Amino acid sequence: MRTDKIFYDDLYAKTANANVTKAEAKGDTGITLELDKTIFFPTGGGQSCDLGKITAGDTVCEVSDVHEDKDQVYHELSFASPEDRDAALKKLTAGAEVSLEIDWDRRFDNMQRHCGEHILSGIFYREYGGVNRGFHMGEDYMTIDISLEEMPEYTELTFDMCKHAELCANEVIWSNAPVIRRVYATAAECDGLPLRKKLAIEKDISIVCVGSIENAADCVACCGTHPSTAGQVGLIKIYKVEVNKGMFRVYCEAGRRAYLDYEFKHDFFSHMAGRLSATTDTIYELLKRDDAKVQAVRDELYRLKHSVISERAYSLDIFFKTMAEVETLSVLNSRIFTREFNDLQVDDLFEIGKLLDASYIPFLLILVSRPNKTCVLLSNGVNADCSKLVKDNAGIYGGKGGGRNTSARAIFPDEDSMDMFITLLKTHLLGKYEDTQVSGGGTTSRLLS
Repeated sequence: MRTDKIFYDDLYAKTANANVTKAEAKGDTGITLELDKTIFFPTGGGQSCDLGKITAGDTVCEVSDVHEDKDQVYHELSFASPEDRDAALKKLTAGAEVSLEIDWDRRFDNMQRHCGEHILSGIFYREYGGVNRGFHMGEDYMTIDISLEEMPEYTELTFDMCKHAELCANEVIWSNAPVIRRVYATAAECDGLPLRKKLAIEKDISIVCVGSIENAADCVACCGTHPSTAGQVGLIKIYKVEVNKGMFRVYCEAGRRAYLDYEFKHDFFSHMAGRLSATTDTIYELLKRDDAKVQAVRDELYRLKHSVISERAYSLDIFFKTMAEVETLSVLNSRIFTREFNDLQVDDLFEIGKLLDASYIPFLLILVSRPNKTCVLLSNGVNADCSKLVKDNAGIYGGKGGGRNTSARAIFPDEDSMDMFITLLKTHLLGKYEDTQVSGGGTTSRLLS
């Protein structure tokens, strides 16, 4: 049965009465409801459906989805329990009268955004020969996929071009051009219309035109809902443009959402200006000045940090070389050493390992960062395989990590787990090798056994 779609005849109808033609249970707590007429717009044309409520007597039913198939509109109702659903079914018998009420804020939001997309797409077509090949109304922004097809001189859509299109689109809004929907029985009747997109259907064609047919800002087939005048869109704002699958994806917003985005950014801009004791005219220069200061501090920190890393590595080198001279290299290569550097990051520990003289690295050197609950294993790669030691043992204590035979890291959920891992290595290997603490230099020197 064909549903009479009131929203096409009266876009601003927020309430109406209708009669039930069919109601069926769906799942445990749902009902699919068919009516003789409706003000609920079904999902279609890139626009989400209306939501709201349908009331039968004293029973209020929440509409969770609306969709259409072959001119029949289906209203999906959701209930808190099977019992509530069954009670509603008794009220929704064929012929029963129900009252409809849409969520008007949602409807008008959709109308503003959809019409804003029409206007902007029309401008892209007029100014650059850009054809809208995809449109999505997302929760945080809209996207339009523009394909540059009609004007060979344009091969790229830059942000400056988008800014020009944005201005032109807002000029259409300021003109308060009429937005008119016309229905044509056949495609032939549409001949002569300034359509920006070829028709994909042959009959019962709904054409939406912004402005007059003779001077249209946009003219295209569409089944969505739009305000009666462009002025009601309020505002169009483009956020960015990027290349996407050979086209150009434009991120934008319209209506109340565009205004709220501007309000948020204005408040943020004003807050930052206040923090910098700046005005709108000076804030950019002050930000560049502060960026330069921050970069200078970062450069200085980088130099100081690498100086510390070099000194730590040098200290370890001297220690191991001295030990090798006193106790011979073979004795050094049979010992395990642990060293904590709690003022450094894990990547810094690897840098220390890279700076060490590989010929004097002991059997196993464990560098520890307690704040990061991580230890770095270093060896010459022959006597001990660091990667294998981590792979075979770290997981026992909830650790994870990996690396190479000469260097590997193990990250743990807490310090106790890390200490037990280190103790396990020592216990496992001490039957053959001696455990030794490295002394001198750094922030902490501690035997982990």
